[in-house]
Amino acid sequence: MASLPYGARCWPDPAVRPYGQGVVAPPVVPDGALPRRDSRRAEILDAFTRAVAERGYDGTNFGDLAGELGISKGTIVHHFGTKDRMLRELHENYMRRRLAEVRVVWARLARPSERLAAFVHLGVRYQVVERVPTVAFQREVLRFAAAPGMETSLALRDEYRELVESVLADGVTAGEFRPGDDRLRTLQLFGSVHWMWTWYDPDGPLPVEEVAASFVDMVLAGVLADPAGASALADPAGTVAAVVEEALSSASPQALDGDVGSPAG
Repeated sequence: MASLPYGARCWPDPAVRPYGQGVVAPPVVPDGALPRRDSRRAEILDAFTRAVAERGYDGTNFGDLAGELGISKGTIVHHFGTKDRMLRELHENYMRRRLAEVRVVWARLARPSERLAAFVHLGVRYQVVERVPTVAFQREVLRFAAAPGMETSLALRDEYRELVESVLADGVTAGEFRPGDDRLRTLQLFGSVHWMWTWYDPDGPLPVEEVAASFVDMVLAGVLADPAGASALADPAGTVAAVVEEALSSASPQALDGDVGSPAG
């Protein structure tokens, strides 16, 4: 088994401001070229994402992508340069969409308990709403976290973690949550949803809304000062779930493709 990229640490130390502020990504294109947003480039990245989700990074190569798309390997090189640049763009775009969804949640929900519940709802819903990008991202996220060129992806992920930690801290301050280790709780939350792709079947008997409700009930009941409040936050027909649905609809991949960090609205 490969060693973890940070040794004994689970996450990097540098702090990053929420919502992408202070994180400016260089264009994910060959050096000296301008970013491209044409349909062919998006088609190539989509095919790469599917391949990584199905076979992993090592099992993905330009020859297979070219054959699937009916293009030359040179066309892929023209758009992306190298395979690691494609992975970098996949990861950065994925995390920018996640942070855009947080903007919607923050604008609609004020209580720490609602915001934490929204994080959990979102984490489970990704297994259906963005199944392929989620699997592609999650199956390689630790292995390549510290690879050269992945600094922006790492910073964006760090932002997301810090947002969850801040919600937990705010909840303790507001008296909604019992005191505890915010980072440990955050890692427990991420760990519980990160590996869902290995066992959850979107076509199986359990609708994703029910699975999300179960996760929310478990997580919130574990931190709320009054655990009885977890059921309302978990309700698939409740306010939090409705805001999550809005957030997922608002943060479209097309609107964020290639975007760089921007201030929160």
